Amino acid sequence: MSTAHLTAASTTHAGSSTRGQLNGVLFVALFAAAVTRIAAIPAIAGLGLSPLIVGIVAGAIYGNALRDGMPASWAAGVNFSARKLLRIAVAFFGLRVSLQEIAQVGVPGLAESVLIVVSTLVIGTWAGMKIMKLDRDTALLTAAGSAICGAAAVLAFESTLQSKPHKSAMAVGSVVLFGTLSMFLYPVLFKAGWLHLDTVGAGLFFGGTIHEVAQVVGAASNVSPEATHIATIVKMTRVMLLVPVLLVVGMWVNRSARRDSAAAGAQDGAHGSAPRKLAIPWFALGFLAFVVINSLHVLPEAATSTLNTLDTFALTMAMTALGIETRIAQIRQAGPRALTTGFILYVWLIAGGLGITWTVQHLFG
Repeated sequence: MSTAHLTAASTTHAGSSTRGQLNGVLFVALFAAAVTRIAAIPAIAGLGLSPLIVGIVAGAIYGNALRDGMPASWAAGVNFSARKLLRIAVAFFGLRVSLQEIAQVGVPGLAESVLIVVSTLVIGTWAGMKIMKLDRDTALLTAAGSAICGAAAVLAFESTLQSKPHKSAMAVGSVVLFGTLSMFLYPVLFKAGWLHLDTVGAGLFFGGTIHEVAQVVGAASNVSPEATHIATIVKMTRVMLLVPVLLVVGMWVNRSARRDSAAAGAQDGAHGSAPRKLAIPWFALGFLAFVVINSLHVLPEAATSTLNTLDTFALTMAMTALGIETRIAQIRQAGPRALTTGFILYVWLIAGGLGITWTVQHLFG
C-alpha cells in the first residue's frame, strides 16, 4: 500500500475515533439530562438523593443490562466523561465554598471538621484493609466518601488513585445507604433527647458526620434554621479539606509505588525502575483557586449560580459514566466487605462524632 493510502486510512481512522468519542460524550450528556429530571421528582428529591447518586445507579443498570446496545466506539467518550470531565467538575466544585462562610463557624467548626475527617479516613482505611481485607483503593474510597463529602469525594479520590469504576460504585453505595439513614435517624434522635446537644451542637454534629451536602440540609432542616446554617457551613468546611487530604494521599500513594518498585527491582536483581513523579492532583488546586475566587466575589452571583448548575450536571455526567463502566460481577466480589466497612465508619461517625462534638463545644464553646 502506498504512503498516500496509509495516510488517508490513518486520517479516516482518527476522524472515526474522534466522532465516536464525541458521540459517547453526547450520549452520557443526554443520559445525565434524563437522570437530572428523575432526581427532581419530589419522591426522590425528598430522600436526599442527588443527581450524582441517581446517575451512578442508572448508569450501572444500563451498563449491566443494556451495554451491548452502545457502539464500541462510544466507550472513549464514556471514559472521557468519567475521567477528564470529572477532574474539571471537581475543580469547579470550589465555587460552592467561601472562606467567609467557614470563618462564621470559627474554630469549633474547623476543629470538628478536621477531627472527623482525619479520624474517619484513618479508621476507614485501617478497618477496610486490616479487618475486612479490602484492597487499598476500595478502603480509601469508602473512607473518603464517609469522611469528606460523599459522592464528590469518592469521585475526587477515584481520579487521584486511578482506581477501577466498580470500586467507586461500592463506595458510593455506602454513602447512599448510611447517608440516607442519617437524614431520617438524626432528627429523631435529637428530638427524643438522646443526643444531648443544643442547637449549635446539633449543627456541628449533623454537618460534621452526615455524608452528602443534600443529606445534611435535609436532616438539619428538621431541627431549626440556625442548626441548618451551622451544619451547612461545617459540611462545606469538610469539603474544603478535600484539597490537603488529596495532596497527602497523593504523596502516600507515590511513596508506596516507589517502595513497591524498589522491592520488585530487588527481587529481579536490578536497581528498580526510576522513581515515579509525584502525582499532584491539579484539579484539587483548581478547586482551591475557585474557593478563593468565590471568596473575593469576583463573579456576579448569577454567574456563580449558573456555573454551579453546570458543574452539578458535569458531575452527574461523570457519575453516570462511572456507572456505565461498572460491572455487577466485580462489585459482588467485595460488596459485603465494603458495605461492612461503611457500617463500621457509620458507627464511628455517630459515637465518635458525638464525642468530638461534645469535646469541641466544651473546649471552644
